[in-house]
Amino acid sequence: MLAGGLGRAERSDAANARALGGCDDTPLPNRLLVPAAVLVPLVRHPAGLTVLFTQRTAHLANHAGQVSFPGGRIEEGDADPVAAALRETEEEIGLHPAAVDLVGRLDDYVTTTGFRITPVVGLLDPPLALAPDPFEVAEVFEVPLEFLLDPGNHQRCSRLVEGAERFYYAMPFGSYYIWGATAGMLRNLYEVLVARCDAT
Repeated sequence: MLAGGLGRAERSDAANARALGGCDDTPLPNRLLVPAAVLVPLVRHPAGLTVLFTQRTAHLANHAGQVSFPGGRIEEGDADPVAAALRETEEEIGLHPAAVDLVGRLDDYVTTTGFRITPVVGLLDPPLALAPDPFEVAEVFEVPLEFLLDPGNHQRCSRLVEGAERFYYAMPFGSYYIWGATAGMLRNLYEVLVARCDAT
């Protein structure tokens, strides 16, 4: 079981920027963070595990066009972050909660856009009966877990934001650009599955 993804004090866009660039004074949003949850879906194929992602449609208000895990805001009727992640996943890609074998969670992750995300990890067995919501999801695709756990594929990137250089992780795979919060959560998964094992 994954339990809290090593329990680091802070997992966030700002913390990753500091780790990658040496400094970052990006403030957290000046408002209450919105609680959210995502499913980190690991698909069990005979050739090995893959990670399932969604590409968000271009018209969405938050993170339009970006690669992400299925998930969203925790709503009042959700019992906990796990329930929210499973509900949102079913709404986005049509995956029934009963198809998910839960194995734990990673550390919460704070974005500069104002979300506190709880990543829930689950195993899936193909064939997957998916029905993506065309309003929210442009595409569903998979990436080999082996690729994502290779630190050689964890790129240190930067861009100018309001005149300041901000650093972030990116893990490009073919035409898919995995970066930002999604890459930050994958980095947490890498530390749990690879770095911790190497230290023992």
